[in-house]
Amino acid sequence: MKEIRRRYWLISCLLLPIAVLLWLSTTVPAQESLRWFKGNTHTHTLNSDGDSTPAEVTQWYREHGYNFLVLSDHNFLTSVEGLNAVYGASNKFILIPGEEVTDRYLQRPVHINGLNLKELVSPQGGNSVAETIQRNVDAIRSKRGIPHINHPNFHWAISAEDLLQAHRYKLFEIYNGHPTVNNLGGGGMPSLEEMWDEILSGGKEVYGIAVDDAHHFKRPWDPNASRPGRGWVMVRAAHLDADSILDAMENGDFYASTGVELEDYLVNSQQMEIKIRERQSVRYRTQFIGRGGTLLAESFENPAVYKFKGDELYVRARVLESNGAVAWCQPFFPGSR
Repeated sequence: MKEIRRRYWLISCLLLPIAVLLWLSTTVPAQESLRWFKGNTHTHTLNSDGDSTPAEVTQWYREHGYNFLVLSDHNFLTSVEGLNAVYGASNKFILIPGEEVTDRYLQRPVHINGLNLKELVSPQGGNSVAETIQRNVDAIRSKRGIPHINHPNFHWAISAEDLLQAHRYKLFEIYNGHPTVNNLGGGGMPSLEEMWDEILSGGKEVYGIAVDDAHHFKRPWDPNASRPGRGWVMVRAAHLDADSILDAMENGDFYASTGVELEDYLVNSQQMEIKIRERQSVRYRTQFIGRGGTLLAESFENPAVYKFKGDELYVRARVLESNGAVAWCQPFFPGSR
């Protein structure tokens, strides 16, 4: 009898840890792993001034390795339900509804994308560029959409001062693939990156996105065509759904790119670290940029690391590739964390 009790005791000792582990596995949720999702938030179809149907546009992005796409026709909310039924795939590809709210002040075009809109937003107008921006941002927010400011240098319409006056937006385009939007500035006008640094130096935390603004899918011979595949964002999220993607973007958990791919982008209170996914026979240069666009440091190492000194208002990173492609990481404000 004592031997039987001893065996039961031994078995109980062995089974108890297993039972505890099984209980924990059903009561404590597993930490969800994050993934990088490639997407474009600005493109056009025949529903406004594009040359292809929504299905043709969607098919192009689906077949070229994108994970999400926003169809942003001018003052038109293209339905994506049917397209998602055909082209959508769980954790592989989704369409997110959107609209390019297309307005102007006098002769200055003011275009603001509304992402994940459920209903059309009409242009709101205003008595200045800044007021027109604000009224349209507020209208997009009122419909539970996410605003981003489009191509500020298009017709030299929107200045850094206008964007410093506006609020309730977190995203604006620092690269737009359309050939006539003046990304690099000129003639005394700032580039979009210079504009970004002016806004950040004014204490406003906004995040830079790269987009196609594609209109032309059927003119590969035309150097003036606005074609797809020129600029995109890589968003770090646990799930491929509209809320997860847009929450990550508004929290700055993404980078913008015209061809450079990162393995990781890590920031803590001590340092910023950029891990580049290198391609054969390609060289990389990582620049760390601070207040006023000042070059704080430059690295040819991978990973590239910048250790905070404590006096920076913000630090952002730009990775330059030897064939001209760029990746832009979002700014970090060390003193605010």
